[in-house]
Amino acid sequence: MIRGIRGATTVPEDDEKAVWQATEELMRKIESENSLQPESISHVIITVTDDLTSTFPARALREMKDYQYVPVMCAQEIPVPGSIRKCIRLMVSAEVHVPQKDVRHVYLNEAEKLRPDLSLTNEG
Repeated sequence: MIRGIRGATTVPEDDEKAVWQATEELMRKIESENSLQPESISHVIITVTDDLTSTFPARALREMKDYQYVPVMCAQEIPVPGSIRKCIRLMVSAEVHVPQKDVRHVYLNEAEKLRPDLSLTNEG
C-alpha cells in the first residue's frame, strides 16, 4: 500500500549546509522509523517556509546514496502570519506494509510544535 509519511524540521539560520544537513537528517529518520528503502519510495515533496532561500533542499536528497532515481520536488509553504519559521517539511509517498495508524511521522526541532500528537518524543 502506498502511504504518505509526513515529516518536518527547522534550521537555526538560512544556510545551505544547515538546510542540507537538516533535510538529510529528517529523511534518514523517516527511513529508519518506517523501515524504508529508496526503492520503496514513490516520490518526495518538500516545502520550505519563505525565509529559506539559500538552496533547494531536494538537492540534499539527490546526493543521498540510492536516491538519484527518486522523484523529488520543492515548493514554498504558504506564508501564514504567526506560522513556524525556517521550516522544512517532507511528504514521502512510499510503499509500506502497516496500517495508516502505524505510519511513523517525524517532527524534529521546533517543528515538534506542528503536531505534538504525532511527535515521536511524546510516545511512552
